[in-house]
Amino acid sequence: MKWLVAVLLILFIFVGGLVMAPSPVDSRAWQAPEPPVMSGVFAPNELLRQADLLALGQVYGPEDVAIDAEGRLYGGTQDGKVVRVWPDGRVEDWVVTGGRPLGMVFDAQGYLIVADAWKGLLAINPDGDIRVLATEADGIPFAFTDDLDIAPDGRIYFSDASSRFNQPEYMLDLLELRPHGRLLRYDPATEAVETLVSDLYFANGVAVSLAGDYVLVNETWKYRIQRYWLEGPRAGELEVFADNLPGFPDNLAVDEAGRYWVALPSPRNAQVDSLHRRPWLKNLVAKLPERFNPPVDAYGLVIALDSAGQPLVSLHDTSGEHLQEITSVTPHGGYLYFGSLHNDRIGRLPLSAIPGL
Repeated sequence: MKWLVAVLLILFIFVGGLVMAPSPVDSRAWQAPEPPVMSGVFAPNELLRQADLLALGQVYGPEDVAIDAEGRLYGGTQDGKVVRVWPDGRVEDWVVTGGRPLGMVFDAQGYLIVADAWKGLLAINPDGDIRVLATEADGIPFAFTDDLDIAPDGRIYFSDASSRFNQPEYMLDLLELRPHGRLLRYDPATEAVETLVSDLYFANGVAVSLAGDYVLVNETWKYRIQRYWLEGPRAGELEVFADNLPGFPDNLAVDEAGRYWVALPSPRNAQVDSLHRRPWLKNLVAKLPERFNPPVDAYGLVIALDSAGQPLVSLHDTSGEHLQEITSVTPHGGYLYFGSLHNDRIGRLPLSAIPGL
């Protein structure tokens, strides 16, 4: 009997301490929309299982992929490296940023422009020399530099996913569900950074239209993509481009046909949507060890949208055994390249393998 009393006392102290301890988040309630039905364009298939696997077992977490003029692949890894994958399959550690390289794209001069979650906006020349372009905007430091794209005029559009939480704390940003994200623009001519849009719910993927008249930015936690007009009569206006997506949108990219490719590392999660209705419960969950966070499904999911935000096609790996937690889609030379935050591979699928394109 004494052991039972002791166990109950320990349990009481633990629960009491958990309830009384301050939470790292100040959560907001939100009623998520009903997820779209996974039929029609979104119907599950196994097209992603046809992808070739590059650098298998030789990389860890190539969140985004860029390809240079010689056909070499570049990806940022969990340990702060930018690796280079040669056409013959050879993998080398190219540079070390000392942070966490995420979105990346080559500019017209052959510099690799990188959004590093810790280091800010970087430029890496062909010799591997790293230059920091920006670390703050309007006096607010970047806490989570995420994705980027370069407009036809050379200006760089990029996202600071959260000005409050760093990259390892993304789950806290999800639980709090407050608009800490920003869409930013860097002008290489003046080296100035300006904030175009603030108060975004985890600003993530960025893509500039082929004409350079607007830029898209993902709001991951709201399952939507926003469009910010850069030119024309609506310049400076923000509107919803695509809403109620079937998963959490991550990186964005546009191909030569003007199609927008959206990586969704996880399908919609009923547990997360339910939590959003109960801020007090989210505040409590935020105090618990990470193993109590809502799980990420082992699933591969990518969609393509047209210039009006309408879905054209979806690519799936329903088991997630071949490709899962896809965080980027890079169209290049008739192929799609797939990055992942935690996977040990880069996927490559020919556009010709996708019916209807």
